[in-house]
Amino acid sequence: MAGRATLAGAAVRRVLVAVGLALVAHAAPAAEPRGTGDFGIVVERADGSVLVVDTTERTILGRVEGLGDLSHASAVFSPDQRYAYIFGRDGGLTKLDLLERRIDRRVVQAGNSIGGAISADGRLVAVANYEPGGVRVFDATTLAPVADIPAVHGDDGARSRVVGLEDLGRRRFAFSLYDAGEIRLVDLEDPAAPRVTRFPGIGRLPYDALVTPDGRFYIAGLFGEDGLVLLDLWQKEPVPRRILDGYGRGEEPLPVYKMPHLEGWSQAGDLLFLPAVGRHELLVVDRRQDFAEVARIPVHGQPVFAIARPDGRQVWVNFAHPLNDVVQVIDVPSLSVVATLEPGEAVLHMEFTPRRQEVWISARDSDRVSVWDTETFEELARLPAKKPSGIFFTARATRIGF
Repeated sequence: MAGRATLAGAAVRRVLVAVGLALVAHAAPAAEPRGTGDFGIVVERADGSVLVVDTTERTILGRVEGLGDLSHASAVFSPDQRYAYIFGRDGGLTKLDLLERRIDRRVVQAGNSIGGAISADGRLVAVANYEPGGVRVFDATTLAPVADIPAVHGDDGARSRVVGLEDLGRRRFAFSLYDAGEIRLVDLEDPAAPRVTRFPGIGRLPYDALVTPDGRFYIAGLFGEDGLVLLDLWQKEPVPRRILDGYGRGEEPLPVYKMPHLEGWSQAGDLLFLPAVGRHELLVVDRRQDFAEVARIPVHGQPVFAIARPDGRQVWVNFAHPLNDVVQVIDVPSLSVVATLEPGEAVLHMEFTPRRQEVWISARDSDRVSVWDTETFEELARLPAKKPSGIFFTARATRIGF
């Protein structure tokens, strides 16, 4: 009897296992695995939220809320393009999982922040702070603090607001001190012992900066003077030097409605396209001629962003209030305006798809993002968004200075 009971029990277990396997086989299939190379985010500045978007399908995949003050938000991406690191004006640093559309981690690391950068190896995230002035560095996986670099200047130990924080490859960064008129380089190969190089006396009120796509030149704009400062990072001992010094000399100063964003300046081939502060024109600078000005292009208003199409054939320009409902397209070979578009009210940002065929444009006061064909200038799609501002695509993960 005991033997027959044991055999019966074994038979029952075999049946249960078979039934379980059958249920698994007929269960709903797992989510289709996919990459993130055509993902991006759209900042909804008034709501403290971001949209995760698919640039191939031109669709919204989801909304993530609870990111704090995004009134001047920017973002960088992990090397695998899965995570976005979002820098909020309230000092918030948020690590966003793009695949799962959720906040992975979030810290409020300062009182007032103005952007950040990620190291080339994706291990360190650096944040530029107004309050307290300086740069704070975090582990990209855990957001645990790993370094604090105060922007102390002068004999009284005052701190400066930090702007223009850019990655320079490896674990190196550059940034500018707005109040001190200074550029600093920092090497974080050993985050416990940052190596800082100072370049004081560069000029009045550096307000933003860019790094050229090859990582060679760091260029800071000066709000307090007509000019820019260039640092050649390929030199063993770089020396800051002025370029475009006095480009507005002899002309009546104009009111500045919105500061241009230097990270939105463009290099197309050997030419740089720079918004002239307060003026209705782009300055064209030639790297081959020692960064001399070679042309000025009259445009619709005061330029804010002048962004080159990835192939360098065009530069797309948006403008400050009150002329901010227009985008103009510059043809680089002829240095002329070839299209004037009206994507909506209060255009704030533009972002190209990696292979240049489309550009996404945010129109804050129209509560939408529109997608445009860069050859035909045809509007291809509109996506609803709540007061959208910055648009950032994951392709930035592969580029220096983004």
